Amino acid sequence: MAQIESLFVTRLYRARLGEYGKSIDPNELEASCYSIAEDDEAGQAWCEENGYPGYTSYASLTDLPWRFPIFADIVDALDSHVKAFAQDLAFDLDGRELKLEDIWINILPEGGTHSSHLHPHSVISGTTYVAMPGGSSALKLEDPRSGRMMAAPTRTKEARRELQPFIYVRPEVGDVLLWESWLRHEVPMNLAEDERISVSFNYKWE
Repeated sequence: MAQIESLFVTRLYRARLGEYGKSIDPNELEASCYSIAEDDEAGQAWCEENGYPGYTSYASLTDLPWRFPIFADIVDALDSHVKAFAQDLAFDLDGRELKLEDIWINILPEGGTHSSHLHPHSVISGTTYVAMPGGSSALKLEDPRSGRMMAAPTRTKEARRELQPFIYVRPEVGDVLLWESWLRHEVPMNLAEDERISVSFNYKWE
């Protein structure tokens, strides 16, 4: 009898941010994100110059955990989540650690998108979700083999989840999602009238 097994699995970690560390008040975090965005003139200018929808602190603020205690609490929790994910991935870290490389705010307005991309200089990337109003975009993950499937037929709509070329994950406020940084992902158009707010981050091996 034929045997079929799944090989080279892509892992996705999903948990509640508050499972580790201090409890994070989502309302306080949302207010902090808006306050930072309002004061970050360099970030506003970068977004305008680069046609970036809404606001991101990615290109302007590199020290959120130092500036704002609530972000230090987030990093404390993320350190534990990333450690758990690294253990699941069976990484041999050779006595070194995965450490936070950068963390930034994303405020995506109605009609805004974040195009498909990856994070090539990191090991684990992820996002925790601050505000997800009705109609907010899901996270779209792409099968990393797609570029090698030039002659393959498309999958049926009924194909098992692990065989789909794209996976859509709809997080809730307070969720944290982690994936390996080579995994291509995007945020499709935000159809919510209100802004979608998230905090993204990268971890490197050092």
